[in-house]
Amino acid sequence: MRRTSRKKRSTLANRAIAASAALILGGGGLVAVNVYASAGEGPSGSPPTRTQNAGRQLSTIDCPEAVNGLPEVPDQARGEVDRELAAMDTQITDAYRQFADRKERIARDPGLAENAVLGPLRGKRAASLDRIGIAIGRVAERPEGLESLAGCSLRADDGQGQGEDKDQGQNAGQGQDPGDQDPGQGEDPGRDPGEQEPGDQDPGQGEDPGQGRGSNGPEAADFVDIRSVRPDADRPRKRRGASRGSFTTDCGRNENGKFNPDNVIVAPGVSNGAHHMHDYVGNQANDAFASDDDLADGATTCRNQGDRSTYYWPVLRLQNGQDEDDVDADGGGRDQNTGEIQTPSQVTLKFVGSPVGRVTAMPRFLRIITGDAKAFTNGDANANASWSCTGFEDRQVKDKYPICPEGSQVVRTFAFQSCWDGQNTDSANHRTHVAFAQDDGRCPSGFRAVPQLVQRIVYDVPPGPGFAVDSFPEQLHKPITDHGDFINVFDERLMKNMVRCINDGRRCR
Repeated sequence: MRRTSRKKRSTLANRAIAASAALILGGGGLVAVNVYASAGEGPSGSPPTRTQNAGRQLSTIDCPEAVNGLPEVPDQARGEVDRELAAMDTQITDAYRQFADRKERIARDPGLAENAVLGPLRGKRAASLDRIGIAIGRVAERPEGLESLAGCSLRADDGQGQGEDKDQGQNAGQGQDPGDQDPGQGEDPGRDPGEQEPGDQDPGQGEDPGQGRGSNGPEAADFVDIRSVRPDADRPRKRRGASRGSFTTDCGRNENGKFNPDNVIVAPGVSNGAHHMHDYVGNQANDAFASDDDLADGATTCRNQGDRSTYYWPVLRLQNGQDEDDVDADGGGRDQNTGEIQTPSQVTLKFVGSPVGRVTAMPRFLRIITGDAKAFTNGDANANASWSCTGFEDRQVKDKYPICPEGSQVVRTFAFQSCWDGQNTDSANHRTHVAFAQDDGRCPSGFRAVPQLVQRIVYDVPPGPGFAVDSFPEQLHKPITDHGDFINVFDERLMKNMVRCINDGRRCR
């Protein structure tokens, strides 16, 4: 198997916020406690849910997802509110440092965790929430009950082993069939799994999946042999009048190595707002401080220069003990993301139509997040990435990483929301302005169908469980936390061509 060699990295600016792991008593001894406060990617409901993964013998600091407890934030207050939400993340980082500095004392005196760390953390969160209330109250009615979002506690695992339910997470969800995509390399999805027993799969040179991360994950139970997964990808039924065309844009594979741990959608103006490293293709001006004007003027890796959109997702790393250039940087090693970053062997960005009717143009600068970077602690209501292997893409898993046979490659698929509210390019929780189609293929009331982005990302990695996506530290690199981000910066002419192509039933590139 070909391994991507360590690449020349773009300069990684020093980032302001860090989070990591700490130690606390639990289960009769010291176990890892991973801490982080959410930054606005929590549940809003849409995709079908699956049972949430539970970390065995692990605890985490559980703080309410503040952004989900807020009312609609007026535009005039959005900047100040975002800054306070980012400040709450910094408070969690400081709490981690307190744990790290006191880990031996906490082992002797567990009450110290409450008195010296959790109590002060709640106080700081309460003050930030009060400032959020004041900011909103200047331009609208001040929300009540924000103080209820200040509470944080230690949450033990629920004792559930992972992988006990064989059917768990095997549906790709969202009514979008990843198996409808080109499986790549011409493999037969119906390939006979009997050639090698799943239990005979080499786990990858005997490496521990968590190697290089300590107890920060992932663990062996986060992986499944793809041949043990039953085929489950049903092709969606398309009604008369469906928009059957597709439009594919070629923006490369991030061969130039553009990475940063920012998230201009969720945490604009905040360095290291993602606490994990992203791959970027398309727009090259994307960082935490990019305005719409910056994106409009930015260079693009897309072959058609009319597409200056930005497409980004967490990097995938090998757990091979090799350090990257970001081993001492925020978003990298300082946020418990270690290992050798892999450049995809293939990236397909395809826009498809509606199964029940025509699509309309997306507004320029429409922002869409699909999946939930915090699904391990938030629950999986918004989890939306699916995993498979080339030659087996009729078998999709949502809460496991796939172990692929020799000669097969790992595949990540994201099917983005395909319905838009007709008014907003973003929303306070970055979700409610878009939606998934309903089971019958129609958009919810008040929404209209737009071209649906389907991303397919392929990796050539050694067989076995020795890889994982970057994540927030407390998410333990679980596969269910995978997610993708998109900002539409198509020019008007190319967007019209895309819509016409899809509605006319043509396949365009």
